[in-house]
This record gives sequence, C-alpha cells and structure tokens, in this order.
Amino acid sequence: MSHNTFGKMLRLTTWGESHGEAIGCVLDGCPPNIEISLSQIQKYLDKRKPGQSKFTTQRKEDDIVEILSGTIRNGEDKFITTGTPISLIIKNKDQRSKDYNDITDKYRPGHADFTYAKKYGLREHRGGGRSSARETAMRVAGGAIARKIIPEIKIRAALIQMGPNKINRENWDWNLIDNNPFFCPDKDAIPIWQNYLEKIRKDGDSTGAIIEVVAENVPIGLGEPIYGKLDQEIAAAMMSINAVKAVEIGAGFKTAEMNGSENADEIIIDNNNIKFLSNNAGGILGGISTGQDIIARFAVKPTSSILKKVRTIDSENNNTDIITKGRHDPCVGIRAVPIGEAMMALVLADHYLRNRGQIG
Repeated sequence: MSHNTFGKMLRLTTWGESHGEAIGCVLDGCPPNIEISLSQIQKYLDKRKPGQSKFTTQRKEDDIVEILSGTIRNGEDKFITTGTPISLIIKNKDQRSKDYNDITDKYRPGHADFTYAKKYGLREHRGGGRSSARETAMRVAGGAIARKIIPEIKIRAALIQMGPNKINRENWDWNLIDNNPFFCPDKDAIPIWQNYLEKIRKDGDSTGAIIEVVAENVPIGLGEPIYGKLDQEIAAAMMSINAVKAVEIGAGFKTAEMNGSENADEIIIDNNNIKFLSNNAGGILGGISTGQDIIARFAVKPTSSILKKVRTIDSENNNTDIITKGRHDPCVGIRAVPIGEAMMALVLADHYLRNRGQIG
C-alpha cells in the first residue's frame, strides 16, 4: 500500500493500524533549532483523543506521544529539532478486536472494507486498519510541530453544523470552542446539538458535520501557481481526512450563486495599507495567499459503523445484513476539528518552507 506520505519539503509519513501495537509518524524536512515540547504536542492530541464525552467513541486511549528521533533534549519537557527526521510513536492500549468477530466476512456500507478487499485482496476488519481514523492522531502530532515552524500564523477550527443544525454566525465566540464537547462557537447551538446527538446515539445511528478552519496572519505569497496552488493543496489535505466528502475555500459553493460584482473582493488603500473589502476568495488568489485569513470548510459524512441493521454483501458475494458492534463516534466530525487544524498547519508550514527556498 503506497502513498503514506504527505507534503513536499515538509513531509509527514504515518504508519500503524487501529488495532496494532502502535501508530506513529516520521516528520521529515523540519528545520533545525526549533524548540518543541511533548506537553505542547499532547495538548493538541488531547483535543482529538477518544472517550472524552458520551458523544464520542468510548474507546479509552491516553494517546501519550513519545519522541524517538530528530531532537536533542533541552530540559525536562523541551527539545530542540536537529533537522533530521522526527519520529513519533503512540502505543495502542484499548483495542477490542472481538467486537468485530461478527463482520469478518461482511463489508460495512460506506466504509473502505469493500474497496480495500477488491484492490488488495485482503482487508483488516478489526477497526479498519489503515482506513481507521485512528491514524489521524499522528497527523495531529505532526501538525503540532508544523505550527512551531510558522508560529506567527494562528490556526483555529470549529464545528459549524451538525446534521441539519447550523450555528448562528452572529453568535460566534472563539472562547467557547474548548469549553464544550462539540468545539461549537455558538452557545445557543450547544443544547440543540446535545439533544439531537443524544437521540442519534440512542437510536444506534450516526450523523454528519461541517468544520470550518481559519488561519490568521498568513503572509502574502504562499502557494505555487498552476499545480501547487495553496487552495488546491489545502483542499487535498482536508479531503484526505477520513470520512470527508466535500471541501470549500472562502465562499465556496455560494460563489455559483453570485455575479462578478458580488464575488469580487474589492481592494483599496486605507491609511497607506492595502485593504480587501471582503474575503470570498478565502485568502487565496491564483493559488497564492493574499494576506487575508485563509478560510476552509469540510463536510464529514456520518460514521459508517452503526448499530442499525443495514443491507450488504459478504466476501463470497452473498446478500446479507450487518450490525457493527464496538465503540464508534455517533458524529465523527467532532474529533475532526483538531485534525482539520493539523492538516492546515502542515500545508502552510510546507508552503512556507517552499516559498523560503524559492524566493529567500
């Protein structure tokens, strides 16, 4: 199975399976003399780890990260990067492979079971193996280091829609994000989502979500025209996240309803400063950052593993039905919030290094 590496100058390779001994990554291309700490990496991993509320999978993983290479210790919790590949590892502790015994030969609809089996001639039925969202923990760890390469850029994300329930954008409050189980920026949406997801969970079903990622203080000039456009690579990064089925930059799909004068982000000089009067482009023009906030959204489909009986086939092409036991997120989009932040950080850090290499 190829294509386990992401990025150009800053390259993240992940390895490991959901029910294996461990998962890990190698971050190659990180400059030397950057100070990092395990507690800083752990802070982002803790936002993503399972079992933090009744609204996520109850699998209990501490997700404690260890650094194996690429750094020199510079204090109790401080490390200095050496410029060599940084290797990170997280041990798996709470696998329950027996939960999947009933689906050894059955393909979960909406899951990668069918395509993996047909392409490779085998598949890992226990949690999905490499297709499991467990792999994304290492993206979050790598993204935490990527943030240190671009410390001036602030990257934040929020859940803005759960199922049919959208936030009221006039209520947006970044201070709420880390103080509720949904990473929700709208205080009025929180109880609505709580009641909605509680019913979904009790019904043995799942629901989708939309996440918005915002990068502030991005310098002008990141991105390469034609085949290395910044928005192109952000879109690819978000689409690589498990269960993501749509990505938009800036006004996105709404631009199809606009005319040119509405869509144009007019530019003026205000007190000798360049000022854009809107940001429909999401901070990127011609594949190159404008200096405005970069705004991306992605839609996460409902979790494929559900307790409701659905029709499928088995490995012998027989019609059957399936109920997926085990511990699964009723809304996998919740834990995708820190993953979206990590992928944005990895793309921007990669393009920062590429830009520095090209124009100094």
